[in-house]
This record gives sequence, structure tokens and C-alpha cells, in this order.
Amino acid sequence: MADSNASPGPKPKVARLIEKYDLEGVGADLEARWTRTENRESLRSLAASFNERLLRAALAEADVDTITADVSHLYELLSGETGSRGERTQVERRLEREGIDVATLTDEFVSYGAIRSYLTGYRDVTPPSNDDDGHDRGNVAGTIEGLRQRTVSVTESKLESLRESDRLELGPHRVLADVQVLCEGCGKQYDVADLLESGTCDCFE
Repeated sequence: MADSNASPGPKPKVARLIEKYDLEGVGADLEARWTRTENRESLRSLAASFNERLLRAALAEADVDTITADVSHLYELLSGETGSRGERTQVERRLEREGIDVATLTDEFVSYGAIRSYLTGYRDVTPPSNDDDGHDRGNVAGTIEGLRQRTVSVTESKLESLRESDRLELGPHRVLADVQVLCEGCGKQYDVADLLESGTCDCFE
């Protein structure tokens, strides 16, 4: 079920998956766990939790008999967080025998950046801040995400106007926009949301 308080516009990956797997209440749960003032969970933790819910839903849909305690371990194996390549292959084959498209499932796993985009751009929320000047990383990330979403919205509107006036021929499409930061010190390029989440580039690790 889609979130009732979602903002208009194209649905981000997290929202589409919530609808696909009928994960009613998950959006509100993610928001609550990210915005509470005490014991607030990180976006990484929320992403892992969300991906485990996807895995659990896929297992239930395929009638795979597994105990709840196995799901976290299965996710860690499939995502490469634990175990060897051989163990992962063994698990993948087991799931495929049960009728699960492992490649599609793992492609659906979301990053913490996707969780952030969903919460800030789709549900229009920001985490609580102890910084009254509004310039902590969370607020900055929210501001940038809002601008990115507006860029997508304006671009879509302009393209549609051109199509309706027969000045542009364009098939079914999606508008994508991201903001990248290139550190000239370490030579690595970062998605700005990921950089703000980690709080550092490779120069300082």
C-alpha cells in the first residue's frame, strides 16, 4: 500500500517496493525511527531493516519455509556482508530452487541513499537536529534533496510542454538528477547525499 501522506511526483524506488510487496505501515515506521529524538536509527540501519523486510516478503510469497531468525543471516549473505562467495552461491541456488529470482531480488535491495531520498523527498521529513542554525549535515542534505526533486519536477514539466506542442518527440521516460562531489585530494567522486551521510571523504579515513 502506498503512503497516504506522500508528496506528488514520480515514486522513488522505496515507495515502489512498498507498494509492490504491500508493506503497509513501513513508510511511517521508517519515518518514526529516523526522526525520533532518542535512539534515532541511522539510514544504514534503516536500509538494512527495509531490505530484510523485502527478503521476508519474497520468501513468504514463494512459500519458503524459513524461521524468522534466518532472514537476517540470509540478507547478510546475499548482500555480501558476511560469509564466503561459496556460501553465497549455495544460498542463491537454494533460493532459486524454491522459485525465487535472486538476481531481481538483490537488485531491489536499497541503499541508505535511497532511504534518505524516500524520507526527505517523498515523505517530506528531516531528522531532528541539535543545531539551531540549520546548517548541520542532515538539514543540508534535506535542502539539497529538495532542490534535486524540484529540478526533476521542472524538467518533467518542460519536456511535457514541448511534447504537447509537437516540438519534441520522446517516448516513455523518467527524468533522473543527481549531485556529485569530486574530491581533488583523494580523487574519488561521491554522491552528495552519501558524502553528507558518512561525514568524510577517503582523504580522512
